[in-house]
Amino acid sequence: MSSSPRLGFVQCISTSGLHRMAYHEWGDPANPRVLVCVHGLTRTGRDFDTLARVMCDEYRVVCPDVVGRGRSDWLADPRGYVLPQYVSDMVTLIARLNAEKVDWFGTSMGGLIGIGLAGLPKSPVRKLLLNDVGPRITAQSMERIGAYLGLPVRFKTFEEGLAYLQTISASFGRHTPEQWRELNGAILKPVQGAEGLEWGLHYDPALAVPFKDATPEAVQAGEAALWSMFAAMQGPTLVVRGAQSDLLLRETLAEMAARGKQVSTVEIPDVGHAPTFVDPAQIAIARNFFLGS
Repeated sequence: MSSSPRLGFVQCISTSGLHRMAYHEWGDPANPRVLVCVHGLTRTGRDFDTLARVMCDEYRVVCPDVVGRGRSDWLADPRGYVLPQYVSDMVTLIARLNAEKVDWFGTSMGGLIGIGLAGLPKSPVRKLLLNDVGPRITAQSMERIGAYLGLPVRFKTFEEGLAYLQTISASFGRHTPEQWRELNGAILKPVQGAEGLEWGLHYDPALAVPFKDATPEAVQAGEAALWSMFAAMQGPTLVVRGAQSDLLLRETLAEMAARGKQVSTVEIPDVGHAPTFVDPAQIAIARNFFLGS
């Protein structure tokens, strides 16, 4: 089993031109069983390193950096940082993988992209795990994310950057120092500052533009569209909720179980938004769902 992934790129298109999307791939590239793991709003595909190491004995595991993040290009027009663009890019990625069907693990934003893809007619998504997300996003969590999204933060040292990221990631739950370093190391990148080399965040600060420009009417329309796509999904779906989550409320979880076709749910104690699936007990939840009957 490889301890590090292969890095690939696929060319995608938006209204402002072409862009490259990076992805990290684990396991046998000829394996027809494919698991696509998609990260949250300000994260990268390297969030799934631990999960991928465990799953790549059964799957070809593919973990993209959504456009504007990680090793992927930034869009010329930040208004393209929206769900339809992300779904389009994933269709292009799946075509590159030459996969007829895929299983999908989506954390937060990655789960919304999964809903958008799985709700389409003739969708390639077979099974879908939604990690602490659903069609309804709370105003409280939007305010929390908006407080740090796009801030021009700079750090004198790598360790200072890790300390900052651990602070804004506290809702992920308890982790060892080594786990925090692995989770957040890819979130930092070296940048040239006024006084020499500094460390900054990996993503395009302009991600905040469509996030902050969203009107209450647009948010309401987006939620209605997501509920419609969620109801249209055909395959088995597991919704995982962090028991202390401020983004996916217990009431929304119950509504998803009632409105979906093949929906099961589970709560993970002592975790907020969102479980990281580096803990063996959390990984077992995903493995049992994807590899069970």
